[in-house]
Order: sequence, then structure tokens, then C-alpha cells
Amino acid sequence: MKSTVYDALCNLINRNNKILTVLIDPEKFDNSNLASFLTKIPQETALLFVGGSATNDLKIEETVKELKNKTDFPVILFPGDFSQLTENADAVLFLSLLSGRNPEYLINQQIKGAGRLKEMNLEVIPTAYLLIDGGNQSSVARITNTKPMKQYEIDKILHTALAGVYMGTKMIYLEAGSGATIPVSEEIIAKVKKYVNIPLIVGGGIKTKEQRDRAFQAGADIVVMGTVFEN
Repeated sequence: MKSTVYDALCNLINRNNKILTVLIDPEKFDNSNLASFLTKIPQETALLFVGGSATNDLKIEETVKELKNKTDFPVILFPGDFSQLTENADAVLFLSLLSGRNPEYLINQQIKGAGRLKEMNLEVIPTAYLLIDGGNQSSVARITNTKPMKQYEIDKILHTALAGVYMGTKMIYLEAGSGATIPVSEEIIAKVKKYVNIPLIVGGGIKTKEQRDRAFQAGADIVVMGTVFEN
């Protein structure tokens, strides 16, 4: 049986490896600067996520092609809309915004995306997506018309993550949002990791090595950094 991106990630995690991912938002990214950009990302980087809340499909396609031509990193789509799909990537996080109650991002976008995905040779990774208050109004909250979960609502966050597990998702993504001033707290990460037995992704507002390491130490399996490198 062909090994999948998800299998490879789980194998790394099971061997106690921590996975650093850089998120590229094509709307903010100049493909002509790719070579320079790649010299600035941390040496430990193991994955690239590509996507954004307002990115169009053409920009996604162009950016993924450039990355696949110039790097050996697995490229995983992190779509903000069902149109942001390209089979030039290695996999896609099939996101459901479980922290919100807007049916468009709980199930409608997924239905629209399913029609395109059935025609693509693209690995699909079902992912429960939880938006956590990062101290500002994130583009995710604005576009999805949902409210982030407060960082003090730890049990509610945990129960939402567990609902994702019980629904059969393969990953949990705790997201403070692009440009967050407050990353997801170590207490939240530790509590979720204690009860969740699938890979835990944490992103948003992580700008320094110290913040990254604290997230890993708290229990994150995959840490996502983005804006700091785009800038």
C-alpha cells in the first residue's frame, strides 16, 4: 500500500519527533522571492502549508507549482475556501470549523469541495479546526462570521476537540489566527493533548523560537509559523 503524507507524519510523531511547518499565504507572497524566502525559514522545517482566508485559486495554483519545483518539502493545502484546491499539492487539510456555528464552514464548504476532490488525485486529511481568541479580530473570524473560543474556556475547547475525534477526524488544529497577539496557551495545548490521541496542530501568533518551543513542550505535535517569515 502506498504510504501517505498522513502516515509519514504519524510515524514521525510516534517516534517523538516534533514537526515545524511554515504557512505561506499566496495573497501575501511574491513567488519571485521564493529562493530568498526558503533561506530564511528555520532549518528544522519539515512541511509547508499553503492557503489563506482570501486567496484565489489561481494564486494557490501558481504558488504550489513554484514550491514543488524548487523544494522537496511536502506541500499541504490549508484552504480558506473550497475553490482553493489544486492537485499539484501533496495533500489537503479537509477542515471543519467546529468552534463556530456557521453551517457554511461546518459542512457547506465541505460539500462544495467534495465535488472537486473526487476528480483530483489529492490526499485528503479530515481536520477539526478550532479558532481560539488570539487577542485581535482574525481574518478567519471575519470571513467565516464566527466568534473565536475564549482562552479561558478550556473545558469547552477540550470537549470541542474531543467531538472532532469522535466524529472521525484525523487531526486537531488549534488556531489563534493570522497576526494573533496571543498564541494558544500552553494550558490549552496540554489539556487537549492529554485527552486527544490524534496529531495536534497549533498555530497563530507564534513568532519566536521560544514560543515555538513552549508550544512543543506543552504537547503540540505540529507547530505552524507564518507571518513572521512572510514579513
